[in-house]
Amino acid sequence: MTLRLVQYAHDDGARAVAALDDDGRARRVTAAETTLALARRAIAEAAALEALARASFGEEVDLRAIEKAGGLLPPIDHPDPAHLFLTGTGLTHLGSAEGRDKMHRAAAGKQMTDSMRMFQLGLQGGKPADGEPGAQPEWFYKGTGAAVASPGAPLLSPSFALDGSEEPEIAGVYLIDEEGIPRRLGFCLANEFSDHVTEQENYLWLAHSKLRPVALGAELLLGPPPESVEGVSRIRREGRVIWERPFLSGEANMSHSIANLEHHHFKYSIFRQPGDVHVHFFGTATLSFSDGIRAQTGDEFEISAAPFLLPLRNRLARADAPKGEVLPL
Repeated sequence: MTLRLVQYAHDDGARAVAALDDDGRARRVTAAETTLALARRAIAEAAALEALARASFGEEVDLRAIEKAGGLLPPIDHPDPAHLFLTGTGLTHLGSAEGRDKMHRAAAGKQMTDSMRMFQLGLQGGKPADGEPGAQPEWFYKGTGAAVASPGAPLLSPSFALDGSEEPEIAGVYLIDEEGIPRRLGFCLANEFSDHVTEQENYLWLAHSKLRPVALGAELLLGPPPESVEGVSRIRREGRVIWERPFLSGEANMSHSIANLEHHHFKYSIFRQPGDVHVHFFGTATLSFSDGIRAQTGDEFEISAAPFLLPLRNRLARADAPKGEVLPL
């Protein structure tokens, strides 16, 4: 059976980890109080993460009650959020170039857009033979662990943002070991929230449009990457579904292999610093923005997909303006 790790907090703030099986049964993992601590212990003991978790099953846990009480946490975090990096790749899924191409076509005139050229590179060389580096994908920076929203928490769009829209994705979660080697812990559902109006105005503002919070689903799916992920992305407004579309992920639906995306991220030594955590987003082909939907404050984003059992839900909110400008010291 597939195992999923779920972090949660008790009413008194104490942390714990549960293991969730395919049948929905959850049991506390007694070997550690956080996913990061469990991963560090697995590395130190040269043990598989799943084996270590299964060897320390404790009492049953009611995750639904914990979710209702707002106790679910992101599947990974770091005591120093500056040591958790949020990054991603776009134009990696079959069909993912269509929406981006629409946004950038006006600037390109009749010429092929840079987005479409990047997508074609992935189609031609994104899945190389084993051990060989393939086409380099688009890459972007999202922020640090300070930008991660828990399941059920609001997604705070900046006061200056022109848009705040969902991107339903799968993300890989990694810990860099003491030798500087990335160790993949597993995969999670994610809402790689972005500002598509800013990106639409000028594709060189893509970097700005990505500096937004992200939401991570509660489950860390252990084991190899799913070959195919089939899910549904929804937006609710005042309790009513105003938009809903299926989305696909997993290598069967991608123009790049996971290994190729990992190679081109971790080839940089700055991303191989011992002790750092990385959450890397693998892209999507499904956006409500491409269907003309403009999310409003209070709208609820919901992303669900097998083999994950818990949906990811977050409401759109507006952050306050930053305090003050730059001051000389």
